[in-house]
Amino acid sequence: MTLQACNLAAVRGNQPLFSKIDLEIAAGEALWLSGSNGCGKTTLLRLLCGLSLPAEGDIHWNGRSIFSQREDYCRNLIYCGHASGVKDDLNAWENLQVSTRLAGKSCSQKEALEALAQMGLASFAYLPARVLSQGQRKRIALARLCLQPTVRLLILDEPFSALDQQAIAAVSQRLNQHLTQGGMVVYTTHQEVALQAKRLHRLALNRATPC
Repeated sequence: MTLQACNLAAVRGNQPLFSKIDLEIAAGEALWLSGSNGCGKTTLLRLLCGLSLPAEGDIHWNGRSIFSQREDYCRNLIYCGHASGVKDDLNAWENLQVSTRLAGKSCSQKEALEALAQMGLASFAYLPARVLSQGQRKRIALARLCLQPTVRLLILDEPFSALDQQAIAAVSQRLNQHLTQGGMVVYTTHQEVALQAKRLHRLALNRATPC
């Protein structure tokens, strides 16, 4: 199981964001993507998810372009963007159920409640999202990582933002479990959170070279 990017380039308007990006991640490995604001971190994540097309290059999942196997590829990944995407009028478990179903996966009320409990939100599961803090709303979105069956690839844009130290530890533990089970993680963060991967790759986009 591998995720590869070959000679990736992206532009915003007429301005190049990055070019000549090559990367390869295997089972049990993680990629920590860093860089200054506006350097293209979110753009690169969206490319890796297949949500945008690169200006140059290609992305391969197990040796085949992701654009030739979209449905199969999407079944193997979860993408959590920087914004939580939580709806104010739904309670916590309803938000988790809706976001999961929109991604084409099933999620019962029982499964949603169990996932929220793993994120420390058991006592908030029936509250409308409008009364929850930013950190609690973030944990609703991240509760998708606790649903079964697990997918192979997690692509996460600032998963630790708005979280306190206890929540960061809980999310890190879940991600480390995923890696131990042979999963893969691609994530951005401005915080010093290094996952316990078989191999932790680092890519600083403002230099466009791995480090």
